[in-house]
Amino acid sequence: MSKRASNYVKAVEGGPPPTHQVIESKIYKRRWVVLGIFVLYSACNAMQWIQYSIITDIVKQYYDVGEFAVYMTSMIYMITYVPFIFPASYFLDKFGLRYSTILGAVGTAIGSWIKCFSVSPDLFWLTFTGQTIVAVSQTFILSVPARLAAVWFGPDQVSSACSIGVFGNQLGVAIGFLFPPMMVPGTPDTPKNTIGQGLSLMFYLVAGASSVILILILLFFKDQPPLPPSPAQAVQKEVEASEHFMSSLKRLFTNYGYLILLVSYAINVGIFYALSTLLSTLVTTHYENASIDAGRIGLSIVCSGMVGSVVCGIILDKTHRFKETTLGVYIFSFIGMVIFTFTLDVGKIYVVYITASILGFFMTGYLPVGFEFAAELTYPEPEGTSAGLLNAMVQIFGVAFISLYTELIEVWGDRWANIVLCVILFGGTILAYIIPNDLRRQNAKF
Repeated sequence: MSKRASNYVKAVEGGPPPTHQVIESKIYKRRWVVLGIFVLYSACNAMQWIQYSIITDIVKQYYDVGEFAVYMTSMIYMITYVPFIFPASYFLDKFGLRYSTILGAVGTAIGSWIKCFSVSPDLFWLTFTGQTIVAVSQTFILSVPARLAAVWFGPDQVSSACSIGVFGNQLGVAIGFLFPPMMVPGTPDTPKNTIGQGLSLMFYLVAGASSVILILILLFFKDQPPLPPSPAQAVQKEVEASEHFMSSLKRLFTNYGYLILLVSYAINVGIFYALSTLLSTLVTTHYENASIDAGRIGLSIVCSGMVGSVVCGIILDKTHRFKETTLGVYIFSFIGMVIFTFTLDVGKIYVVYITASILGFFMTGYLPVGFEFAAELTYPEPEGTSAGLLNAMVQIFGVAFISLYTELIEVWGDRWANIVLCVILFGGTILAYIIPNDLRRQNAKF
């Protein structure tokens, strides 16, 4: 018989049912294999998000396109996410982790191989087609970490597992910042055939890696363990089996705390997307011939964010203070953005490395914190749906912030453009403060 999620929450909060039925649960060692494969899969897709825009000048020179066209290779990830996330979330809830992951991995591999045939100055349309297919495949990735962590890991590891799942995306972005400037040489005097050789090497390496990862997923990636890892997860599985996707979606849109988190999270991560997309432009404006440094600064941002993600995951598992951690990370993200704004043009690039790393530790480290807080606020709704909506809002804000940031830099310069982002981030901090501390998943443990 179908029951409303709220009734389940009340039943669980009240303790074991009157019959004192014991719900059997078990934690399996295979969970680490599943999580490890997902990290590789997510990284392979995420590295392609930034691989063009981090070498903007080189791509413009080779394909003879404008700056906006290069930025679109990044924004297409955000533009395609919004219309595709709802069918992707439904697919995840309906068919499970394995089939959703396989579908995303197939799309990533196909898009990667298409790019291999686009190494010609007149084939920007083909390379953009491949990028679009990879971007659409992302919709089957970003919502998975919270779901995978909940399905496979026990209550004392779920936040750490989610942070490791998000780590895969960050690892991919780090690779996307680091290797394209190293593989694809480019100065105003570099011949196009030399640039083409670098692009070809990069595209074939990524396509080969995506194919290997697809094989690993087909062989070893499992949907869920035979027994749930915790009684709370068993209850959630029963709710998911009895509830319709649209009913769950409706409840999310009427959850006051979740809606505030939705906007607050989108502001923070959307600003990170804008900074990442225009990082090459920001750095090369103040430091001559610094395209490789731009990639390394991006790498510093993401690597420090990886550390931040893991640290925050451990803190959440140890303390279960979700709101306090969210607010603390948000405040330091704002402070980091202010420091970055006023040190970008000091003339000493090592200072930019340091301040960008500080910003990355908190701003990128916020990603798993938001996922886990959303899971707490919306339990027992499917984690894939709540995370999918978070990411959908992020993509909308990301496109808006990239467009706004580009326009502000052209009109006012990067100093004032960054100040505007600081003001917006401060507004997000206030929103984070007023989110209710409604930890439904913690209250459901018994």
